[in-house]
Amino acid sequence: MVTPFDRKTAASHMIGQHGLSERRACQLVNISRTGYRYVAIPSLDTALRERLLALATKYPRYGYLMLHSLLKSEGWVINKKRTYRIYTEEGLQVRTKRRKKLYRPFRVLNIIDDHSRELVGQLVSVSISGMMVARFLTEIKASRYLPKSIVTDNGAEFTSKAMFEWSKDSDVKLAFIQPGKLTQNTFVESLNRKFRNECLNQNWFRSMEEARWEIGTWREHYNNVRPHSSLQYMPPVAFANK
Repeated sequence: MVTPFDRKTAASHMIGQHGLSERRACQLVNISRTGYRYVAIPSLDTALRERLLALATKYPRYGYLMLHSLLKSEGWVINKKRTYRIYTEEGLQVRTKRRKKLYRPFRVLNIIDDHSRELVGQLVSVSISGMMVARFLTEIKASRYLPKSIVTDNGAEFTSKAMFEWSKDSDVKLAFIQPGKLTQNTFVESLNRKFRNECLNQNWFRSMEEARWEIGTWREHYNNVRPHSSLQYMPPVAFANK
């Protein structure tokens, strides 16, 4: 079978070695002059495709808009249609999550800034008492201002005497949602879902130390790298600074 490449090679040989005109050489090998002159342009998608696959592997729960925002922040793309084309070609929309394996049950208290969506802190322990929460909030207060009011659910750790004393000493009001009305604390509930899908469900924890390390790594990524749709796909820290 004769390919266009073979015809181009034969035409070039006739022109170079036998002095035929381009028109005559192309007629003899049955190739158009446009086809003879065509120079293939290397695909610019190869490196982008590799980077998209790497990000999709690292963050398997991210959809194409999240992955596009990461690529855009790295200077790879501008038009999200290009990202979506490669995303669908690689079948990334059907990725499945890995099964998690916990060494034993433990609890995580997430504290979020409702304005910037910044994950201010995470208290990780087998059990969480009111005294532990009060101590943790005091540590946070040492490095940043606390609001006049903190919204919480009605868990025993928040309605404890230790938290009542902390609230009075810190001049921070504890605003409790109605029992069972999680929609009254939507920002942290949304965060909890992301945390569960993107961190807890994607990692294996063999010890409490490993759990704290993985969770801390995810928090740093969430605050400083992960695009947030409600913040015009900016990470929380960048949004707060702006």
